[in-house]
Amino acid sequence: MQKRYERIHDSVSTIKQITESVREVINAREEKLSDAEVLELIEEFVLHDSMTAIYPYKEKRNIIQGAFNATRKELGILQPYADYGDVSEIMVNGLDGIFIERKGKIERIDQKFDNYEELEEIIRRLVAKVHKEINELNPIVDARMEDGSRIHAVYKNVALNGPILSIRKFPEKRIAMEELLDLGTITKECASFLECLVKAGYNIFISGGTSSGKTTFLNVLSNYIPKDEGVIVIEDSAELQITGVENIVRMESKQANMQGKGEVSIRQLIKASLRMRPDRIIVGEVRGAEVLDMVQAMNTGHDGSLSTGHGNSPEGMLTRLEAMFLTASDFPVEAVRNQISEAIDIIVHMARMPDKSRKVLEVVEIEGYKDGEFIINPLFSYKMGKGLESTGRNLKNVAKLKMKGIELK
Repeated sequence: MQKRYERIHDSVSTIKQITESVREVINAREEKLSDAEVLELIEEFVLHDSMTAIYPYKEKRNIIQGAFNATRKELGILQPYADYGDVSEIMVNGLDGIFIERKGKIERIDQKFDNYEELEEIIRRLVAKVHKEINELNPIVDARMEDGSRIHAVYKNVALNGPILSIRKFPEKRIAMEELLDLGTITKECASFLECLVKAGYNIFISGGTSSGKTTFLNVLSNYIPKDEGVIVIEDSAELQITGVENIVRMESKQANMQGKGEVSIRQLIKASLRMRPDRIIVGEVRGAEVLDMVQAMNTGHDGSLSTGHGNSPEGMLTRLEAMFLTASDFPVEAVRNQISEAIDIIVHMARMPDKSRKVLEVVEIEGYKDGEFIINPLFSYKMGKGLESTGRNLKNVAKLKMKGIELK
């Protein structure tokens, strides 16, 4: 293992030296070189230079590709993993802590950066493409790239083990409910039940921990929104892929610039959306004061609204919503709980299991609020060894189903 690591380290150093040599040649040329010309130049260096004579042919091809990525591709040594269709996330923790998530499983890769400057240059190139910057005065950045992927970076003056970079990729092909059924994320019975509720206009909140599949599940549920309805999608960083609705408006929040100006918050966007006459409002994730505006929108005729939030259980999600609401207003606690119980009809709770799969663990109905407690009606529950099962309880609030003439499947 040590010899293998040393060989990899040597090839990485070789790639860096070749890259520097190629860049010197490119900078000395007056005309701009095409990708094909740069690749040919790198091949000349690798195949005829004594520095690479010790490597077998296959390793030389890897060095050529690595040098080309470092020269022409914005992600450098990370580029091959960004190009793999089955890699969903790239996580860089300093110089030699590089991990990828492939098909739900996290693995460490045998690559490393030679120095902080190399990694920082990649981060700066990425954020510059979306007109943002990162430095010691602005050491944290969160951004959506042109291809829809999301990056999060932390500068070395904050991250003690060096610059941190996380790249979350999203599948080009939109996931459908059939795929979640095949993966065992949800049962056909529960999927049919939720389909009816979405079509009927129930307000549904999806809770769960980090990487539990909330956004993916919200995407899937949006497939059931009637095509003739007007939908406004509001996100911190655009991740949702809602394509089946024709009358759709998409809005994304904006961070303040270096002068502290230009911020557009989720809360401002929700308020603006109410003037656009939407049938439904979809908020990618509720995480702060915007919960007040989201709850009020749900309570003022925008039935069928959808959102997600971080919570460890349906009850925990309600407690978090309450805390966020109280932070944003000076409403009495009883009034806040009443508003939340009237706004949210259904909570779908998801989790990432020990085997890295994502599962729907609970589907509950929020019946109301009485005597200081939320009244929760469990409809589906996950049991180890059995999976997701109906609790045998019936949905209590069926008014929306009757109004739309929809019968539960």
